[in-house]
Amino acid sequence: MADFKLDDLKALREQLGTGMVETKNALVEAGGDLEKATELLRLRGAKNNAKRSDRSTSEGLIAAKENGSTVTLIELACETDFVAKSDKFIALGNKVLDAVAASGASTIDAALAAPVGSQTVGELIGDEAAILGEKIELRRLELLSGENFSVYLHRTSQDLPPQVGVVVAYTGSDAETARGIAQHISFAAPEFLTREDVPAATVENERRIVEEISRNEGKPEAALPKIIEGRLGAFYKQVALLEQDYARDNKLTIAKVAADAGITVTSFARFKVGA
Repeated sequence: MADFKLDDLKALREQLGTGMVETKNALVEAGGDLEKATELLRLRGAKNNAKRSDRSTSEGLIAAKENGSTVTLIELACETDFVAKSDKFIALGNKVLDAVAASGASTIDAALAAPVGSQTVGELIGDEAAILGEKIELRRLELLSGENFSVYLHRTSQDLPPQVGVVVAYTGSDAETARGIAQHISFAAPEFLTREDVPAATVENERRIVEEISRNEGKPEAALPKIIEGRLGAFYKQVALLEQDYARDNKLTIAKVAADAGITVTSFARFKVGA
């Protein structure tokens, strides 16, 4: 009989989520020393994490947390939907979100360095990746500041955690309209708040494309300026939130809906898993 207690084997497996054989082997190698066996299993997990570093992470979850005058929005990514819907991965997402929100981190590097218990967020993710057997990464982070917020998390499947997350920062008091705008964003996926926010280089590139298309269609030279501006207007409707037609009533723009409700959208963020 190996020199370790069966209770230690059970406790270690429950703590780390490791398999029977690898846990037993670690205890044997450690001579029954639980602390040393834990270290061995964590080190082996870290080595496996390195082997997984080039794998793609197209699944995961989106989570958000309000903390006073800010909201933190994160995407925690993994390799398969099997892991994404597991209780361990969802619990990890909650721990990561709580730690990052509490730290006020606004960059991935700062978020990974945030404390969580006796570890950093980066170390916690590494340990859980070893247990779950997949590459796991904190892929995106957005920290929004504002007066009021509407947070909308959308499940694309009932057995998966939220796959789309939207945060709208706004002034005013109409929370219902703000939530409607957040839901619109989840569907329409605008990239910018206003047309003025679209980078000049992006606008000029689009102008060049629509001009070339219009010329190739044989449009009259005199009509080209008006046609080009019309097509640029359609482009703005695709990428700028306030220019878009409201999903619930396409006779109204988002700008009109917000104005009628007495609210002003000051910023927004939208994450979709894997996008």
